[in-house]
Amino acid sequence: MSRELKTGIIAIVVIALFIWGYNFLKGQNLFDGNTRNFKVEYSNIAGLTESSLVTINGLKVGKVTNIEFNRAKDKRGHLVVSFVIEKDFKFSKKSIVKIYSPSPLGGSNLAIIPEYDGEEAVSGDTLTGEVESSLFTSIGERLDPIQSKLEHVMVSADSLFKNINNVLDTETQNSLKTSVKSLEFTLSEVKKTMLSINGILDTSSSDLQESIKNTKVITENFSKVSDTLANANIGEIIKKAEVTLNSANSMLAGINSGKGTIGKLIKDDQLYDNMTSATEELENLLREMKLNPKRFVHFSLFGKKAKPYTPNSEEETN
Repeated sequence: MSRELKTGIIAIVVIALFIWGYNFLKGQNLFDGNTRNFKVEYSNIAGLTESSLVTINGLKVGKVTNIEFNRAKDKRGHLVVSFVIEKDFKFSKKSIVKIYSPSPLGGSNLAIIPEYDGEEAVSGDTLTGEVESSLFTSIGERLDPIQSKLEHVMVSADSLFKNINNVLDTETQNSLKTSVKSLEFTLSEVKKTMLSINGILDTSSSDLQESIKNTKVITENFSKVSDTLANANIGEIIKKAEVTLNSANSMLAGINSGKGTIGKLIKDDQLYDNMTSATEELENLLREMKLNPKRFVHFSLFGKKAKPYTPNSEEETN
């Protein structure tokens, strides 16, 4: 074998090794007959790079080989990711290829979520892609509305503080300080009052206890009286009182109708006139006895006859 032939064979082997090594570094094993190539399209690859891992149920089955932009006009900006699978694992075209981040600080990988219904996926097929929300993405999505609300709150708070600053001028601040001092004095007085009340309650606690005991005795006595009234024949007493009242009503009715001595005395006009006339005559008699006692009484120690009564002119006039 000539030297030129040996040099050519060595050159071919070196080139072949270089090509194999380059593809191996890209994740392609040219000597593996089970290698299958797939594509998937994303609008955002979320940090996915070439040589990123491809897993199925957590097992590494391949690598990402290429990432390029889609050249279609209606899908400008979309990215087409090419990857290879080295394991002979069967799944359908309905399977989902999801971009996920195994750790917050690490890069992104591809995870195939296999489906087994439908047509089997073969090398060269384009699968459906999804992007799993990472921790920071989820936090960012949640913080965005909170940030907008917080900004609105900050603006409102700024306006409020400006209004407060406008209201709280020097005079208002002095008035507020005075009010605080007055409130402090009032609370101090209330505290003193409460202490005084506590002292009064402590002093009168014995009297209060005695009053409570007396109240208890009164309550017991009232209970006894209530029992006595409950045991008394109230119905019989009421019946007797009713009979008595009926008798009194009958007597008063008789008196009003002029029956009996009292009734005649009250209702008989002639008796009233006679009594009036007798009273007048008695009054005249007493007056006459007072003015002319000699007409009614005569005393004589020596048996002298009484002189007849001769009224004088003055007595006649009276």
